[in-house]
Formats: sequence, structure tokens, C-alpha cells
Amino acid sequence: MNIDQVMITFIAESRELLEQMENALLAVAHDGPEAVNAIFRAAHTIKGSAGMFGLDAVVEFTHVAESVLDKVRDGAVPVSDELVTLLLSCADHIGALVDAVEAGTLEGDTVLPAAGAPLVAALQGYLEGGVSVAAKAAVPMPAHAVSEAEQWHISLRFGADVLRNGMDPLSFIRYLGQMGRITGIATLTDGLPGADEFDPESCYLGFEIGFHSSADKAAIDSVFDFVRDDCQIRILAPHSKITEYIAWLDELPEQRERLGEMLVRCGSITAHELEQALAAQSAAGAAGGEVVPIGTILVDQGAVRAPVVEAALVKQRQAPEAKPQQENRSVRVDADKLDRLINLVGELIIAGAGANLVARRTQIPELLECTSTLSDLVEEVRDSALQLRMVKIGATFNRFGRVVHDVSRELGKDIRLQVSGEDAELDKTVVEKIGDPLTHLVRNAMDHGIEPVDVRAARGKPAQGTVALNAYHDSGSIVIEVSDDGGGLKRERILAKAVERGLVEPGRTLTDKEIFGLIFEPGFSTAEQVTNLSGRGVGMDVVKRNIVALRGSVEIASTEGVGTTVTVRLPLTLAIINGFQVGVGKSVFVIPMDMVEECIEFREADHAHADYVDLRGQPLPFVRLRERFALHGAAARRQSIVVVRYGSRKAGLVVDTLLGEFQTVIKPLGKVFSGARFLSGSSILGNGDVALILDMAALLNGVEADGQAAA
Repeated sequence: MNIDQVMITFIAESRELLEQMENALLAVAHDGPEAVNAIFRAAHTIKGSAGMFGLDAVVEFTHVAESVLDKVRDGAVPVSDELVTLLLSCADHIGALVDAVEAGTLEGDTVLPAAGAPLVAALQGYLEGGVSVAAKAAVPMPAHAVSEAEQWHISLRFGADVLRNGMDPLSFIRYLGQMGRITGIATLTDGLPGADEFDPESCYLGFEIGFHSSADKAAIDSVFDFVRDDCQIRILAPHSKITEYIAWLDELPEQRERLGEMLVRCGSITAHELEQALAAQSAAGAAGGEVVPIGTILVDQGAVRAPVVEAALVKQRQAPEAKPQQENRSVRVDADKLDRLINLVGELIIAGAGANLVARRTQIPELLECTSTLSDLVEEVRDSALQLRMVKIGATFNRFGRVVHDVSRELGKDIRLQVSGEDAELDKTVVEKIGDPLTHLVRNAMDHGIEPVDVRAARGKPAQGTVALNAYHDSGSIVIEVSDDGGGLKRERILAKAVERGLVEPGRTLTDKEIFGLIFEPGFSTAEQVTNLSGRGVGMDVVKRNIVALRGSVEIASTEGVGTTVTVRLPLTLAIINGFQVGVGKSVFVIPMDMVEECIEFREADHAHADYVDLRGQPLPFVRLRERFALHGAAARRQSIVVVRYGSRKAGLVVDTLLGEFQTVIKPLGKVFSGARFLSGSSILGNGDVALILDMAALLNGVEADGQAAA
């Protein structure tokens, strides 16, 4: 076993479990017992996995938190805001311990474990008499207190190579003692060879263990997950458990299931025991022998008692036939490998475009047919590869539950988070880079947007303020809205501040959109006082810069006294798009295909001095790309207008030629061109030339500015 690889898996899974734990804690007020169970399972799994690696600091701290959660499950400790806040801090501390494990600094570190001491002290207050379950477990249990009927029996045989694989058999037994009370243990030495054949690196011991615990069979079995391939385990449940298993079987829904699956669901056997039994059944069938029923094999192996199997068979016969369900399978893939795949697909598209160009030039029918088939396959590969990198934005939205919980308490405000559209998907790279800007917008909305409770009451608003996150797809982009029902932006104050700083000339008339856009100027702030969260005029300019770097745009709409909505528009992917190519002289430009609505003929003579055309009774402003980019040469005799839409804005682009739709691999512009306006990237054509990708947000803003200047 590769211990380093297993440790990486432990760290990744621990972080996922901590995220689940945090989400369940934030939802515990609404979800009740289901959320409490999810929190307990996450803490228990982390503790169990940490115990396998001898991470005592993680095990000891998590065990105390788990003890409190156990009391919450039993109803002995009520769920309160104070307890939720404490458990969130505990999750943070466990996360810090896991980070130290990854960095290799946990062993010998006395500062980090000591930092959890105040949390342990607070947890102790929720435990009966201030004594934790861990302390109680250390008290010897009288022999007469343990009934044979309540005792698990574990038969354990370690393989000869367990020591060579870096595992200590006794560490598993010690960890087992943390889940309950080992009431008896017998060491089996019948496997010991003679002195001449004895190998000091081999393990020859087995154990028969009496175990008293309230844990279920799956939890006990999970203790041995990391040594599964190097041992044989038989776990025989207490007699008292038989009636519980039968009762659970009676409560199962009326649906057709295999016998083994039913026994796993009710907890009488583990998934591993079922796998072993199925393997034995298959081996017997392959050898030509009689196929033994799976229930008989499980009873013979000591995995389950006969009455439980009989009850499961009765339940199985009562259930109607059901259609088989498709198994959901997934695999964890390194993000770097996906990035490498996307890069290779991009190069494949460029090479395919070159092959198509050669085929059209030679006009060989067989070659044209082959390149056409290749193009279709490349397009399918592109779509599939991009889909691998698409993730739901809900994972990012869920982060803000904790932000709202913590910041609202820091500000002394009652604020709830409302999330919608969490199933909208976008590129993993975009998700990773949008987290920080969204965090700043949410915190800003809570600090400056939501009013204090007394102010809200005076305005007739609910005492609890709302910050809303919403996401949806529109025209090949994803739109994220951050809204609040607070006091809104004060238009006149923003304008006065802008005039004071020289950003706007006195007396100039600006639209609401232009005034609210001033907030994104560096150092701009109208806050009356500086807080720990904001008020220094630092941050909103960074938010806009980060969003623009993702080829996105950001706008603000606000009504004083009602609330504010910040709208962020981003591309679905940063790698490959369907592009519509147009020509202006010898230059080629690319327009994202999802923004193209239609193409119409343009007569220069009819619009020599106009900046709009009549499109079915509606004025359509347009911009001549030749003039916008100062391209030399005369315009084509026959020009076209490409009608594009970006959000709520629509405009036309006057071009010389329409080249059609092509797959476009987006390449970033070099530092020399980083300041170029109206461009968001470049692409390599099949003939090796470079095409420039238009920044539609900047272009349409330019069209609006030209129209207002002309007015």
C-alpha cells in the first residue's frame, strides 16, 4: 500500500467532509435531525480515518466534538445558535489540523493543538457533569455489567504481510477501544511456525475479541478499512441486535431488492462481507459445483444469524418487481490532467481547421469527406472535454452560508442568505477565480446594504435582512446576481463624491448606470465610517478588475430604500467557444456565436451620416469595425451588419465579409496588447493567421457612449 497516496486521499476526503459538516450546521435549524446525523457522520468518519494514521491530535479533538453531537442526536443537548457557532469553530480547527497534516507540521506542533483547548473547554460544558465520553470510556467496566447478549464478537486474522505494508495490528485494536469497551481478548498463536521458519517481518497472530459498543456493524467494520486486504474479519452481532435488524427490515419500503442489498441496508452485514460472499458464490459456480444461495453463505461465514436472513427473504417476496436502476459511477481526476486535455483538444481543433483548409483548396472528394467526418468528431470531443470541466456553481454559493453567519454576528445584524440557480454550470477555472469577488460583494451588501434592525423597523421592513445569490444562463454566458433588500445606493451622494474627487465635471448629466458605475473607481467610497469589513474605498475596483480579467462585466442597479443588485456576467468557459468569424479588409475578427442574433445587408450610401438603422421598426445602433480599429483601406462594396446581443443591450457591427461559424480556441493576448480596448483574446486560424476575439461588453458600451455623445 502506498501510504503517501492514501494520506492524500484522507486529506481530500476530510476537506469534503468538513465542507459537508459546515453546510449541515448552517442548515440544522431547518433540516433538524437529518442535518444532525450528517454532522455526526462527518465528524465520526474524520476521526476514524485519522485514527488509522495515528493522528492523535485530530482523533482526540474530534472525539470530544463527536461526543457532544451524540448527545444532540439523543435529544439530551438542544441545538442553539451558540452551539452551532461553537461547532463551526470546531470544524475550522479540524480543518487547521488537517492542513498541518498536509504540510507535515502536525507532529511535534504544540501551538496548534493548544489552540483547540478553549473549544474543548466549551464542548465539555455540554457534556454531562463536565466529563466527556472519552473520559468515561477510560473507567473500567465491571464484568457483571456486560451481558453476553449485548456483546459483539470480532474474529480477526491478520495477513503475513501486514507489517511489511506499514500497518501496526495493535493500532487497530487500540482504535477499536475508542468506539466502545473491549471486554475480552484472546490472542491466537496457532499460526506461529517453527523457529527455523520464523520471519520477524511477518505477522502470525490472530485475535478473538469481545466488544461492547453502541456502534453499528458498518462503523465497527470501517475501523479496518486500511488493512482490509491484509486481514480476515468476522463480526458477529449481539443477540439483542437480531430483533432490531428484523424490525428495520419490516420498515424498509416495498421495493424489489436483492437479499444482500437488503441486509446491508438494515446494517446486519457490511458491504465488504457481501462482496466476500458473492465472490465465494461465483467461485463455486465457476468450479461447476452447486450454486449456494447467498443467504446460506453469509450464515455459514458467520456474518449474519439465520433469523435475520429468513426475515429478509420474507420481505423480498412481499416486494413487487422493480426496473433496474442505472448505477451512478464517478472517478476523481486531477485538475491538471483536465487542463492538459483541454489544451490538447485546442491544438487538435487548430490542426483540424488546417486540414479542412487544405481539403477545400485541393477539392479532392475523398479528402473532403474525411475532413468533414473528422470535424464532427473533433467537435464532439471538444464538447465532452469541456463538459468534464463544468461544475455547478452551487458549491461556490454554499461557501457564503458561513460568511453570512459569521459577518451578521460581527455586525450585530439579523441577515439570512437566499440562494437560487445553484445548478447552473460553468467552467471550473471560472469558478475558482470568481469566489473572491463574490465574497467581497456579499460582505459589502451586508455591511453597507442591510440596515440595522431599528432602522428597518422604522421603514416598515422585516427585522431580518436578506442577501440573495442567483445564477442563470443567458446568451452563452452565466449571470450571477448579488442582491440585498437594504437601503440602496444614495445617487446624489455618489455623484457629489465623484465631483469632489474630480471624476465628474460639475453640472454634467449622468444616467443612474453611469453614476453607480463610479463605485468601481479606485479608492472610491461614500462610507461615513470605516469598519473592519469595508469603508476605505479598496476592493470594488479590484472586484471589477478580476471580473474583466475573466472576460466578464459587472453592473449595479439600485433603488434607494428598496435595495441593490450587482449583476456579474461571465463566459461559460475560458478555453474554447463557437465563434462567428467576420472580415474587415484583411483582418479577421471573432464574435462569440451565442451573442449573434442575425445578419442583415448594409448599404453605406443610405447611412453615410447615421449611427443606427431601422430593424423592423426598431432603431438599432451600430458601429463600423473599420473605424473602431482604424483599419486602412476602402470598405467593401457590399457590407453586412451582424446583430449582436449582450445581456439587455443590442447593437450592430458593420463588417466587410461574413466568414461563418468556426470552433475557436481562445489564446490570451500578450502583455504588449493587454491594454488594447475592445479585444478579449485571440485565436489561431487554420492557415496560421491570427484572428482577434471581440470584447462585446466593451464594444457595446462604446456604442452607447457614442450615441449619448451624439445626443
